Amino acid sequence: MWERIGVILRKEFIQALREPRMRTLLFIPPMVQLLVFGFAVNLDVDHARLAWMDMDRTPESRSLRDRFTGSGRFDIVAWPTNEEQVQRALDRSEAMAVVRILPGFGRDVARGRTTEVQVLIDGTNSNTASLVSSYAGEIIAAYSADVMVDQQKVRVLTRSPGSAVNGSAPEVQARSRVWFNPDLYSRNYFVPGVIANIIMVVTLMLTAMAIVREKEIGTMEQLMVTPVRPLELMLGKTLPFAVVGLLDVVLVTSVALVAFHIPLHGSFLLLMFCSVLFLMTTLGAGLFISTISETQQQAMMAQFFFSTPAFMLSGFAFPIRNMPVAVQYLTYLNPVRYFIEIVRGIFLKGSGVSVLWPQMLSLAVYGVVVLGLSALRFQKKLD
Repeated sequence: MWERIGVILRKEFIQALREPRMRTLLFIPPMVQLLVFGFAVNLDVDHARLAWMDMDRTPESRSLRDRFTGSGRFDIVAWPTNEEQVQRALDRSEAMAVVRILPGFGRDVARGRTTEVQVLIDGTNSNTASLVSSYAGEIIAAYSADVMVDQQKVRVLTRSPGSAVNGSAPEVQARSRVWFNPDLYSRNYFVPGVIANIIMVVTLMLTAMAIVREKEIGTMEQLMVTPVRPLELMLGKTLPFAVVGLLDVVLVTSVALVAFHIPLHGSFLLLMFCSVLFLMTTLGAGLFISTISETQQQAMMAQFFFSTPAFMLSGFAFPIRNMPVAVQYLTYLNPVRYFIEIVRGIFLKGSGVSVLWPQMLSLAVYGVVVLGLSALRFQKKLD
């Protein structure tokens, strides 16, 4: 049995590495996805274009402006002086936001009165607008807190000896600490998820096309007259691409660590073991696609029909909690969801089996079911 499987394994490796299209599918998609999500897909907002409209022109307003420019998140690119210029800056996307300092800002700050700073934000891109609003709010809140501390110090220094401090109140400050991704880099969030998509796309497509190709070129007829059993043929066709999937995991992980400096706080061996569990589902799905496809074009279209919904409902780019309740329940049927949770947990949180066992158990169950049903459907014959 294992001798016959070994022969098929050698045949598949030789055929996969000899054919230019197969070599392309083995190595190009993983690198393209990694480079795109590592460099191009970036939700961080750095050096946002800002228009500054100072209608007060006092040391206090200039101090607030210095807070914005010194944060490293904003670059002042326009200095509007009227409403028409503000409108033009936003309409033409010259600036992502406009900060307007109203007259009397410095006087109110000096006297300890409540004052306002108006921030107008271009909401065309809701994600960018939310981040710009959050950054601006943090800078203004920090400036306000520092002003209150300075004024309390002035009251203490100017009071007469032995007198009580009047008008002072206990100060409560919120100090946030971000775990697992302290700098909130979106790259650290996206790149680990690329591993799941690479395994899914590569193994799903190659497994389906490898068997369908036998039908197209007529070699399936030759396999029918050999003593190779259906189970041996199935293992010989799927195991090479399981090895390819694991090699892609090693490749992408290495590049993520070296080129993008993505932290890997967990166990690499656990990552590989969970990859094997996930491979059971993708190989099973590819095997099923091969049984319902007669040509490689049909297999390609069927692969997109499976992989696109799996990608959209995996939580890779779109938070599952933001989806409708019915769709959230539907995501529990998606194995990609569990593997992405595992990968991000291992990379960013350093989670182990004690934390990830529910996701691992789900992957194991789905893998056995999908691969088992596909194996039952697989027949060593021409349909």
